[in-house]
Amino acid sequence: MNHSRHFIIHKPYGYLSQFVNNQTKRKNKKLLGSLGEFPEGTMAIGRLDEKSEGLLLLTTDGKVSEAVRGKNIEKEYAVQVDGIITDEALAHLRNGVMIKVDGKPYETKADKVQYFIFEEYFNQAPKLIRSERHGPCSWLSITLSEGKFRQVRKMTAAVGFPTLRLIRIRIGEISLSNRAQGSVEEVNDLKF
Repeated sequence: MNHSRHFIIHKPYGYLSQFVNNQTKRKNKKLLGSLGEFPEGTMAIGRLDEKSEGLLLLTTDGKVSEAVRGKNIEKEYAVQVDGIITDEALAHLRNGVMIKVDGKPYETKADKVQYFIFEEYFNQAPKLIRSERHGPCSWLSITLSEGKFRQVRKMTAAVGFPTLRLIRIRIGEISLSNRAQGSVEEVNDLKF
């Protein structure tokens, strides 16, 4: 009997959400397989790009992958943006912004957008990715039930506040909480 296997990982910054490097221009990239031992057929459920970090689910079950990527399961992101975001920009993000997806206009549908207090979630101050002399920044929480390519980054750029750091902190009921970067936990089931 073939039973599915599932993993919860905290993907560090700088890793590709894949196991095989099939592109010659990306020779020295870090891949998920270097974080642990995974069975053949393991796939990432919804990718995080190389510059994004946080919660990533892996499975050997295509049906589970399809269900998680669907619109019934929320994905929440902690997003550090350049500048002190305005109430007007927050409202615009909540109401939907126009971005390009596959070269075509697409109106986003954010479920929730609010200020985010990083230390209350992670019990620590965020690692600085740039010094204070480059200007202030803000943290937001953006919750989506959709997930287009680079959507959060495109959304914040559309309202004039480019994303500096992007961390997925929740998928359905599964939370990143204080999982260490690079940690891998095998679970019997992915419950949402």
